[in-house]
Amino acid sequence: MIRALREDDLGTASELLAERHARQCAAEPLLPEAPDFRAEVEALWVQGVGGAFAADGYLVARTRDDPRWGPNVWIEAAGHAARDPELVRDLYAEAARGWVERGLRAHYVLVPATDAGLVDAWFRLGFGAQQAHGVVEIPEVGWPTEARLATLDDLEQMVALAPLLDEHSRASPVFATPSAYSEDDLRAEIAGDLANEDYGNIVAERDGRLVGDFFVCPIELSDAHAGLARPPGAAILGFAVIRPDLRGTGIGLALTQACFAWARERGYRTMVTDWRVTNLSASRFWPRRGFRTTFLRLHRHVA
Repeated sequence: MIRALREDDLGTASELLAERHARQCAAEPLLPEAPDFRAEVEALWVQGVGGAFAADGYLVARTRDDPRWGPNVWIEAAGHAARDPELVRDLYAEAARGWVERGLRAHYVLVPATDAGLVDAWFRLGFGAQQAHGVVEIPEVGWPTEARLATLDDLEQMVALAPLLDEHSRASPVFATPSAYSEDDLRAEIAGDLANEDYGNIVAERDGRLVGDFFVCPIELSDAHAGLARPPGAAILGFAVIRPDLRGTGIGLALTQACFAWARERGYRTMVTDWRVTNLSASRFWPRRGFRTTFLRLHRHVA
């Protein structure tokens, strides 16, 4: 029997989540081994928009206030588990009815990429892949000659470089929502980053001008890759831009190596990043740098 999720179901839900996560960790050992599963599920329940429950599976979601997502529902990494992946389709059918009636039509779900049955079940609910989370063991590498830490003297060139990523993401076939950042916003944020010793702002230079800019920091200083998707003690490569005319010339390789070197110098052995799967260059570049996909963010819009 499938019914609405209740608070007294959270214990069983956390057990189901622990089983799912154990299977994922067997395939990807860099993920956190034993998080507080009850706390993960309960956090979603407290801020959630309801869900569905059966003896062998559950689903719980929340909504995000950010206007760029529209009226939305997010089933986070800890928001679903089922002993039989097919059960997820029935759980979604039970919960989604109420969401759509409330006008929440943009639906997102984070799914373990290593669980082919679960990914397939969500695909057969009309969801498509939108974003990938990746993880890699940081190799022992040194700083390449073309990359260095940025300084305040680089600020204006970095401000000029930053919008190139937004331009690339708005183009086909990504069609991402445009950034709301103004030039002054970018200048203030980059200046603040440059002043923070915990941040690695790494640039590449050719012929006297900056041609690429990558950003890396401790994962604890980011809100990305949260919960079950957050490897312990990792660094995150959170921003990457290269001048379009110089892609494929080795700039990206040098900047990635520099990020690895920066992180190794500070004791990090794991790094995460993420990319839109419709970003053709990124979806090829990061796996070639050794990043393995841990979670897929899937999306469905109910018309």
